[in-house]
Amino acid sequence: MEKNKELKKNLGVSAAMATVIGSVIGSGVFFKPQAIYTATGGAPGLGMIAWIITGIASICAALTFAEVAIMIPKTGGMVAYLKEIYSPMVGFLAGWVQSLLFYPAMIAALAVAFAQQTALFIGHNGFTAPLSIGAIILIILLNNMGSKVGGGVQVVFTVCKLIPLIILMIFGFVKGGGGNPIFTPMVGEGLNPAFVLGQLMVSVLFAFEGWTNVGAIAGEMKKPGRDLPIAIVGGVSVIMAVYFIINVAYLQVLPANELANITAPASAVAIKLFGDAGGKAIAVGIMISVFGACNGFVLSGSRVVYSLAKDGDLPFSKSLARINKAQVPTNSIILVGFIGGIYALSGQFNLLTDLAVFASWSFYTLTFMGVMKLRKDRPDAVRTYKVPLYPFVPLLAIISGIYVVLNQIFMAGLRATILSLLSIGLTLVGLPVYYYLLRKKKSLIERKTEKKIDVA
Repeated sequence: MEKNKELKKNLGVSAAMATVIGSVIGSGVFFKPQAIYTATGGAPGLGMIAWIITGIASICAALTFAEVAIMIPKTGGMVAYLKEIYSPMVGFLAGWVQSLLFYPAMIAALAVAFAQQTALFIGHNGFTAPLSIGAIILIILLNNMGSKVGGGVQVVFTVCKLIPLIILMIFGFVKGGGGNPIFTPMVGEGLNPAFVLGQLMVSVLFAFEGWTNVGAIAGEMKKPGRDLPIAIVGGVSVIMAVYFIINVAYLQVLPANELANITAPASAVAIKLFGDAGGKAIAVGIMISVFGACNGFVLSGSRVVYSLAKDGDLPFSKSLARINKAQVPTNSIILVGFIGGIYALSGQFNLLTDLAVFASWSFYTLTFMGVMKLRKDRPDAVRTYKVPLYPFVPLLAIISGIYVVLNQIFMAGLRATILSLLSIGLTLVGLPVYYYLLRKKKSLIERKTEKKIDVA
């Protein structure tokens, strides 16, 4: 708490908005058009609308999440929030899923995307698996050299990711043919728009992942109650506009039914615009962007594991909480990277991102509900920030979350149902682990108490 008091409150709206934008824009905008237009049956309309609908859902989610994050300013993020709102068991399960599923799946998906882009660059698709594993190993080594190295990599790669984005947006409109449909038809023949929208939201939510960082901004803002909503709404609105515009730019160059069949759609657009040489130059920028995003999830995911291990909330906690000479949690870094490497062997970017989104939004939705629970349980608590338009905004966030989760389980096809059940199964496996660790903690406390009595 003393450290929190020493934070300088010098962050204004512009800096906070830039932080939101920098945290969110990543690799999804370069690779997700394939999954989007596959889901729509090669039709562009609902795919384009999904970027707007999902952006609005993300704004509501971020505004809601921020109230909890500011009210419970504890390390551990969502794990700490759910522990305090519901119970230690719910918080543990969130951390368990983040450690074994969400972060490793995100790392794996980005490593696969990097490998696919690199394979396209060198012209040899057979190298995808070794390239994805090699990327993860390199990131593990970099992060074990110290947080300064890992953080430095993140800064450089964050700047680099904007270059191909801007070039593709500008030249897509300038040099694109412009004859491809943008909003019609909505979906392919025989498809149900309500079911398709759920699949689209899962795909697009991956591109908006990162808004959970908004709570960290508040501690250094001059007037969080006034400025944080502006930063969130403004930041995510800018992101939504950028995503929408670049997807229109893609469609100026290639039709939706072609983008549905290309694993690296942004590179295909670049090659169409600039030829092989120019396309490869853009591909390098995309590779840098994706590598940086993968590094970011290793950096943040390993800290989640370390935080849980410090509290004894994971098996082998002593080992996972160990810090090396460079003052980083080396075993936690290796763990998330190792699991990510196993997932990456699937070589399935879209499958892995869908798995990660389902796992995260199950617990995000519980956090949104937590805002209402806290308002009821602690009506007199000091709130420096309150979600605007309460309860309308939280309800929209909750409804969006429930829709995404239920759609994946029941309406998005056999593959999505299997993935969802696997995610739920892994979550339930955490229950016996939780009770085992709880008994272990109680036994340790009892032994320490007995020793004190014997000494006395």
